[in-house]
Amino acid sequence: MSTDDRHQLDRLERGLSLTDATMLCVSSVIGVGIFLTPGRVADVLPHPGVFLAAWFLGGILSLAGALANAELGAMYPHAGGDYVYLREAYHPLAGFLVGWLSFFVIYAGTVATLAVGFAEGLERFVTLGAAGKVTAAVAITMLTSWINYVGVRSGARFNNVTAVIKIIALAALAVVGPLLGTGQLGHLQPLVEGAGQVPLSGLGVALSPILFSYLGWNASVYVASEIRDPGRNVPRSLFLGLLICTAIYLLINAVYLYALPIATLRGEVRVGEAAARALFGDAGGTITALLVLASVVGCLNATILVGPRIAYAMAIDGHFFPGVHLVHEEYRTPYVAIVAQALTAIALVVVLQNFPSVLDYTTFAIVLATMADTTALYALRARQPKRRRPYLAWGYPWVPALYLVANLGIAVAMAWGRPKECAIAVAVAATGLPFYAWFRRAGASTPQYD
Repeated sequence: MSTDDRHQLDRLERGLSLTDATMLCVSSVIGVGIFLTPGRVADVLPHPGVFLAAWFLGGILSLAGALANAELGAMYPHAGGDYVYLREAYHPLAGFLVGWLSFFVIYAGTVATLAVGFAEGLERFVTLGAAGKVTAAVAITMLTSWINYVGVRSGARFNNVTAVIKIIALAALAVVGPLLGTGQLGHLQPLVEGAGQVPLSGLGVALSPILFSYLGWNASVYVASEIRDPGRNVPRSLFLGLLICTAIYLLINAVYLYALPIATLRGEVRVGEAAARALFGDAGGTITALLVLASVVGCLNATILVGPRIAYAMAIDGHFFPGVHLVHEEYRTPYVAIVAQALTAIALVVVLQNFPSVLDYTTFAIVLATMADTTALYALRARQPKRRRPYLAWGYPWVPALYLVANLGIAVAMAWGRPKECAIAVAVAATGLPFYAWFRRAGASTPQYD
């Protein structure tokens, strides 16, 4: 894959290595989900073996989506991710609406979610109050945005450090917990016996929070124009990142079960803290709370690094606000897009101050976008069969279809259970229609690719 196979106006530099891209995926996945969602999963799957199997299945389903994105990312190593795929597969309007949804809902919404989550976690150590939480959320958003404003390398280095800290800390918990903790191996029983009595409907319900915990595995495709040798490194980063995250999730959930019986795990909100407290006493809960804060900051930084590339890609096509295509002369970053994302996220923090509401608003949009870009794989196989593909999705067409079916079920369940938040996500996407017409009338044209 030639490094010239990119947008003719793209001025971002290819400075990210395979390690950078892999750690970007790891940081994007491992945020707060693994510390909060296992209690919800245990509540509908009160069987240790089925509980662990469901987390493994979540990794497999995410891999099915990664296979599709690996082909797309290697085929179009451009900034923007699914915005590019939908534009090429269907129509510029399809790409624009997904890009609009991704920028204003998924990434800005995720930044807001993580910033609010950071403020909530910080209050465990410092009394903040309502106004203090908003201030802390805004401050951490501005700080991490500044890190990425002053250079993609500074953002990548910070991300690599926080990702390695998370991996080491979680791996240490997985090792030290059984060696020095006060749990019981009997909590992991039964692994097989009685599994057939757990209804399949419970597995379907459990996959929603599990797949939420895996979201972010496709982070590297959005910065593909800045990854060296993207035809090889984009697919590798997706697979390596998911492998690391799946292994960590299985180990940590096994430690949770070692610390707490499944009956106690059911419905527990702060599972990470509860398990660490059960293993090591109050000190364990405090250490885990600090780990959660560090994990949130790392995930926040990764999200802020990735999200602006969507607006940047739309802007160099002439499908976004003027100036967002600009690259900083010294720092070589899409600085206007970074500022735009930060301001949007801060607005969401102020307007949507309830953490679960922001979370549902964002997650539903992610599910829609990932379904859309998976369908793009099928469309591009039909419309552009001769285009060079450095990587071909394994198991096509059946394996990517599994990911589509799983996410369709989640989308239906979310629309039924959280109609208000889901409607907000759809409404935000719809607000892009008049803007698209405006950009087109202003003389925007879609560039052609070889």
